[in-house]
Amino acid sequence: MTYPPLLAAACIAEHFCTALRISERVEEPYLHWKLTDVLPEEICTGILTLPIAPPALGETDGTRDTYNNSRTFVTPALREQFPACAVLADALQAPEVARQLEETVGIDAEGNFLRIEYIQDINGSWLEPHRDIPEKLFSMVIYLCTGPEAENWGTDIYDANRKWVAQASAAFNSAVIFIPGDNTWHGFDPRPIKGVRRLMEINYVRDWRDREQLVFPDRPLTTGRTDMRTHDSGEMKSLRTGTWNQAPVT
Repeated sequence: MTYPPLLAAACIAEHFCTALRISERVEEPYLHWKLTDVLPEEICTGILTLPIAPPALGETDGTRDTYNNSRTFVTPALREQFPACAVLADALQAPEVARQLEETVGIDAEGNFLRIEYIQDINGSWLEPHRDIPEKLFSMVIYLCTGPEAENWGTDIYDANRKWVAQASAAFNSAVIFIPGDNTWHGFDPRPIKGVRRLMEINYVRDWRDREQLVFPDRPLTTGRTDMRTHDSGEMKSLRTGTWNQAPVT
């Protein structure tokens, strides 16, 4: 018996797409989207029960790059080792998810790559105000925080002058998406973390230097639209010329 029981990737993808379709678009202080009920409960449990201990970092300098060797990315090795990582990866790689993200947030997913990081912050962790690099087509944080103070562990949002203006809700299984830009300042101000602040960062990335961080390093994303256009073009050409490219009978 496998515990926790996991849904098929197609079910997870459908659930995720629904959350994107009904997301709340917010314009200030910069464009972002708020989501709830992002993933099925089964996959949330599957991620939370991974036998991966939070890194014991102590006090940090407000960036994640300084402890890259202690970070957890969903890689081919992790997919092979843990079924929850494999099924989540397959779901978020699905063409229907790429199409829905294109429709919701206005990106071009075709030919880029999926990146998933599982983050477990403990007391002493914080992030200085920063902007994500443009190689990230979008940045998404899914909150998997639990505990009586967990809702206060949301991302801090700042204006163009790096002045604090708001804090995202860290309600369980909620999420925030934004498109990296000149004014998309965000971080996590120092504050007590009693327990573990668990979340996932999801990105589609392009021209990514650290390919060991990618979910499918040799398999770029596709929306399926290219194949459909090619098929439609060939079909119309056959109709115009009075021929039909039928596969041989075997």
